Amino acid sequence: MENGGGGASSSSSFSGLWAYGRALAQTPARLRRRAWSVSTAYEEMSQVRARSGADMRRTLRWPDFVGLGLGGMVGAGVFVTTGRAARLCAGPAVVLSYATAGLCALLSAFCYTEFAVDMPVAGGAFSYLRVTFGEFAAFLTGANLVMDYVFSNAAVARSFTAYLGTAIGVATTERWRITVTGLPEGFNQIDFLAVGVILVISLCICYSTKESSALNMALTAVHLLFILFIIVMGFWRGDVRNFTHPADPASHAGGFLPFGATGVFDGAAMVYLSYIGYDAVSTMAEEAEEPTRDIPAGVSGSVALVTVIYCLMAASMSMLVPYDAIDVESPFSSAFEGSSGGWRWVSNVIGAGASLGILTSLLVSMLSQARYLCVIGRSGVVPAWLARVNPVTSTPVNASASLGVATGAIALITDLNVLLNLVTIGTLFVFYMVANAVVYRRYVVAGTTSPWPTAALLAALTLSSLGFTMLWRFGPPGKVKVLLLCGFAVGAGVALQAFRFFVSQARKPEFWGVPLMPWTPAASIFLNVFLLGSLDGPSYARFGLFSALVVLVYLLYSVHASFDAEGIGSLGGGADAVAAAGDLSLPPAAVHCGDSKV
Repeated sequence: MENGGGGASSSSSFSGLWAYGRALAQTPARLRRRAWSVSTAYEEMSQVRARSGADMRRTLRWPDFVGLGLGGMVGAGVFVTTGRAARLCAGPAVVLSYATAGLCALLSAFCYTEFAVDMPVAGGAFSYLRVTFGEFAAFLTGANLVMDYVFSNAAVARSFTAYLGTAIGVATTERWRITVTGLPEGFNQIDFLAVGVILVISLCICYSTKESSALNMALTAVHLLFILFIIVMGFWRGDVRNFTHPADPASHAGGFLPFGATGVFDGAAMVYLSYIGYDAVSTMAEEAEEPTRDIPAGVSGSVALVTVIYCLMAASMSMLVPYDAIDVESPFSSAFEGSSGGWRWVSNVIGAGASLGILTSLLVSMLSQARYLCVIGRSGVVPAWLARVNPVTSTPVNASASLGVATGAIALITDLNVLLNLVTIGTLFVFYMVANAVVYRRYVVAGTTSPWPTAALLAALTLSSLGFTMLWRFGPPGKVKVLLLCGFAVGAGVALQAFRFFVSQARKPEFWGVPLMPWTPAASIFLNVFLLGSLDGPSYARFGLFSALVVLVYLLYSVHASFDAEGIGSLGGGADAVAAAGDLSLPPAAVHCGDSKV
């Protein structure tokens, strides 16, 4: 029988129409019990993980994580977004756009690393927010993460068609994509090759994580040779005049910053898609041999390396061709197509390298998205069969196959332009949430410390970042604007220093912690908000619509499913979980136990 006051349930809310009707009638009470209920790190590592059945094998070491980070990032960014960001937003200063986005990613990577070392589970940001802010915040974030991965993988798969055509000298986007009249623009070109690539990779990641990592290492090593070739060729064959002189001075502004400083940040928001791969490393923390050693090197180390690579590649592209003559579809390879002196063959080599990089990016991203969905399934807010780990392959086969089909369906018809900004806004939102969570978790222990000083600081940081961003983008130029911008910055700095002086940390990381707390996550919060302010209105409209759908799914299904799971003892719940959250950390022997089971 159900407890009308929102207590545990012994029968399913979905056993029939009458049961579901009663569940809907109790939605307010169930929301009060489940939406803000937090789990503990111990529960995530033991009770929740057990819902998958078989364990994922601990077979990955730090070289695997670095390789996965490199493979996941290099390819998606440079070979998909660089040309678009340079041509439309930043010009030659796209180099600074990559540096800005890289700094933002590195600060976020520190936040991810602290969580992943302390709680090495496959859920990434979903699990981190679930132990900090509760089930609803985690579900909203997790849904956005899965959307980010599905959409970005679809975008990257479609770009594979263009670069493969360049490698073999065939106009694949014209010959291999089928245009369907009657469908709206952006959804009317069918790409069967992109779907085929996604399905093949889905089969690979269902087979084995270790073998998929070995394949990624091999492909990434070869791909880095192509990257080195592109950089050398760009600096050798390029012309530094292209940094400041457009091809058509009459129609386009000159200089290194033709779109101004605003263009640099607009470009940073666009190329931020290229860094979506680093958080993929944290989702495989459950498969790390030694999390305290492997995860910091894999997450933060790969971001730093990739930022250097991206900046060098962006500089080489800017030297090869003026920004207003860049081909937004395949900027690197097309730069050599019009070259004289027998250098056209270079475009074919670059096309082959880019195609290889896109494959590694897809491999890592699809490994990651399956683990996100698997852990979301463990929590009870989506069907539990998505959480199952195959006992033979030790991989989340159901989640991998489901997301492979979804990604392939989107890649079949959806154009790159429709996908990029929506992916970026979702990614920035997730990273913003994780930065908030790492501050909150350091300074707040339920039942021991008051959450209000920390909550007030986080609200002040968000509001000051929003004020700075809005003034930067829409304020009229002049001394008043400069003074107000300085006022926002000084105010945030004073608030941070006062908080650091008056509020003590309630929890100190035992193995790895974000440096310069709370300054580092505060900078991450600001940069994420600032980059969010660079996106266009339609992107926010799409994001708002998707978030509204997520909330609707939570109200109609997820809160009732997790309520049922709590009733049968599969989840911690409500007040009990909050009380147990006094110490969210696992004992070292339980967390860092090599191949042993928790």
